[in-house]
Amino acid sequence: MPRPRKWRNVCSLPQYNRFGPLGVGAGQREAITMSVDEYETIRLIDIEGFTQEMCSKQMNVARTTVQGIYEVARRKIADALVHGKVLLIEGGEYLLCDEDEPSCFNERGCRHRRRQNRQ
Repeated sequence: MPRPRKWRNVCSLPQYNRFGPLGVGAGQREAITMSVDEYETIRLIDIEGFTQEMCSKQMNVARTTVQGIYEVARRKIADALVHGKVLLIEGGEYLLCDEDEPSCFNERGCRHRRRQNRQ
């Protein structure tokens, strides 16, 4: 029997969840679906500057899991950009962290959540 999948901690859902080319036929293009946990790895590593190790602690998964999620997410972004496909962000196996929940914070804290509270 396979091991049950771990739920990944995610600070918040993306503000925008649909990206793609504009213009004629934009709504009829092929779509690629990126899961919310894939989005979270991109946000933490590329925007927040986390290492894969820090990202794994934040999301409560193994570093090798983060590495795999990150690789798949980058491939999906590249495919959407290069081939003019629509990118949708939805679904996945994740838990939204609670603002007061300690698991949402690591040594650097959940800056994404702090930024949202300031607005």
